[in-house]
Amino acid sequence: MSSALDALPVRDDLKGKAPYGAPQLPDAVQLNVNENPHAPSAALVADLARAVGEAAATLNRYPDREAVALRTDLAAYLSKQTGVPLAIEQLWAANGSNEVLQQVCQAFGGPGRTALGFEPSYPMHPLLARGTSTGWVGVPRGQDFSLDLDTAVAAVREHRPAITFLTTPNNPTGTITGLDVVEAVHEAGDGIVLVDEAYAEFAASPSAVTLLDNCPRLIVSRTMSKAFALAGARVGYLAASPAVVDALRLVRLPYHLSALTQAAARTALAHADELLGTVEQVKQQRDRMVREIGALGLQVVPTESNFLLFGQFEQPARVWQALLDRGVLVRDLSSGPGLAGWLRVNAGTEPETTAFLDALKEITS
Repeated sequence: MSSALDALPVRDDLKGKAPYGAPQLPDAVQLNVNENPHAPSAALVADLARAVGEAAATLNRYPDREAVALRTDLAAYLSKQTGVPLAIEQLWAANGSNEVLQQVCQAFGGPGRTALGFEPSYPMHPLLARGTSTGWVGVPRGQDFSLDLDTAVAAVREHRPAITFLTTPNNPTGTITGLDVVEAVHEAGDGIVLVDEAYAEFAASPSAVTLLDNCPRLIVSRTMSKAFALAGARVGYLAASPAVVDALRLVRLPYHLSALTQAAARTALAHADELLGTVEQVKQQRDRMVREIGALGLQVVPTESNFLLFGQFEQPARVWQALLDRGVLVRDLSSGPGLAGWLRVNAGTEPETTAFLDALKEITS
């Protein structure tokens, strides 16, 4: 960060920290941020243009701050996808799942409270905790990156967190957290249990949404950035009890979801079958990478997401650079907790995946 920050009255706990981010290199095959590589169809683009155009005609007015129509559509989609009947009162939406998570930290975290996570995991969880002056406790996962029930329950009982973050599939490992772990963590404490399901549509495992009726402090967060291929629109949402949704209203910014965002998200949901049709294509390329990377003698962590962790490399930064020199951008996570020697790559289109595999074979031959 710029040394000019030293002259500003920045909070002490933010000094010396770096912002979250990943390289954006348009000229490379971009396989580093877990995007869905399939662009919207021409029909969807036309419908998006029509819907956004209609919304644009009313931009002199504030949007529906409760996003009632969008939340109604989200409830219908998630009910169909999980088999759990959900009402609009149980759904909340925001600008990407990161704002959803931030609002949870604002409402249930804060000074004198602690958030707990199991690392390695999504690095925004501790950053969001820090940004809301919430303490952070990171508990190591097993050597195979799994999270067993006893470890999770013991951590909750020891630290008594106000918020416990669970992830399934876990980013960056792609591993699954069992619903038995979620239930046990909820029973072991009295805080919020947030299950981050950003990549749920790629997984074969059941959703934690199925536990909502019996777990009143459970929150299940999702995003439209991944399987829905709507990363540029920034739409995230959660399912929880109506009381949790009411708590989030206390901290949300006024009119936090623009009319254009709401229109785009509703249009995408109307095309859900088409958009989710790309999920199987992505999974095929993921499984292809698992096979071919393994055939090179490298380790691959079992994954149920659209990405995988592979290694372990003695000099991962050099492998990352060698791939980039060949026009392929992956993610070097080796400096993160428990990730020494590992790189992450997400599945691309068939040509993109081929480019990555060809480059990796050339490097490792």
